[in-house]
Amino acid sequence: MDLASRRNALKRAGLLTGTITLGLPGDPGAAQRESPGWRESSQRAKVVVAGGHPGDPEYGCGGTIARYTDLGHEVVIVYLNRGELGVRGEAPERAGAIRFAEAAKACQILKARPLYSGQVDGRTVVDEAHYEEFHQLLAAQRPDVVFTQWPIDNHSDHTVVSLLVYQAWQRMNKTFALYYYEVSNGSDTVHFSPTHYIDITGTAARKRAACYAHASQAPDKYYSLQEQVTRFRGIESGYQQAEGYVRHVQSPDFQLPLG
Repeated sequence: MDLASRRNALKRAGLLTGTITLGLPGDPGAAQRESPGWRESSQRAKVVVAGGHPGDPEYGCGGTIARYTDLGHEVVIVYLNRGELGVRGEAPERAGAIRFAEAAKACQILKARPLYSGQVDGRTVVDEAHYEEFHQLLAAQRPDVVFTQWPIDNHSDHTVVSLLVYQAWQRMNKTFALYYYEVSNGSDTVHFSPTHYIDITGTAARKRAACYAHASQAPDKYYSLQEQVTRFRGIESGYQQAEGYVRHVQSPDFQLPLG
């Protein structure tokens, strides 16, 4: 089935809508709670979450990933690199092996599948060759929706993965829905204002477990910051905890896991 046909099938199944599911003033989560959600359809969707390093997708989208997989959808986590510079006192090869193992454990907790694009931590590249390479990697996954990091970020690897996803989206004729997520807002991600919120109250414990699987990454420090973000997004959207996203204005308005 080609991508156009697949999108038509998803529309018939109720997984794609033309309505923006934004919260409303006075009850920010109301429009989302009124949505029919995903549980009314048996159509299995393909979800890709892309991040610069092992841990980024888990910290930014872990609750949402758990919601997707709990509803029976397939989630692939694409890591731009193995985090080779991210373990204090360890040589890059050893650090990459440690973080590879941690990512495998985190993905098991979230019931997602890891995939690596093969770049190197701290030396990620944006050029025509890497644009095309990442395009081919993403096209092979045939995603219905992709989440990637917000491009205005203080870590260059986060910006690079965002640009690679965006260019792949362009080259794939914008056939999948595109959303951006935040990590360590104010420390890494800046100037982020969500258009959509996902209630993660029921999956926050699994998100925490997945983040703590990255034991080499000082989770006591970084998870505390990320939890502050999810609690604040919860205040904004009317939930206990929520993850916020920005939908690209030209993206299809893909039905998020609201059930």
